[in-house]
Amino acid sequence: MAHTILLVQPGPKPESRTFSDYESVNECMEVGVCKIYEEHLKRMNPNTPSITYDISQLFDFIDQLADLSCLVYQKSTNTYAPYNKDWIKEKIYILLRRQAAKAN
Repeated sequence: MAHTILLVQPGPKPESRTFSDYESVNECMEVGVCKIYEEHLKRMNPNTPSITYDISQLFDFIDQLADLSCLVYQKSTNTYAPYNKDWIKEKIYILLRRQAAKAN
């Protein structure tokens, strides 16, 4: 469980930057990144009672963000290591694949 800080800049303006922190990388991916996309979908489709999406739609959304990155705590060096969108997408893919395997 590595403390993880999610840095998000949805649009081109620097003042749109936000951050949130999580107890683990998986929590950051699930509660952070996926939830951001789900909230975006709800805003775009306010009259739709249930919203579904696939991973390619989520990845397209991530690619459209001006910036998305993570800082993950490294206990061995007592520092935070930065990770980019590609790393985030890989972690989400692994997380969702594990969840799908558990569901079957």
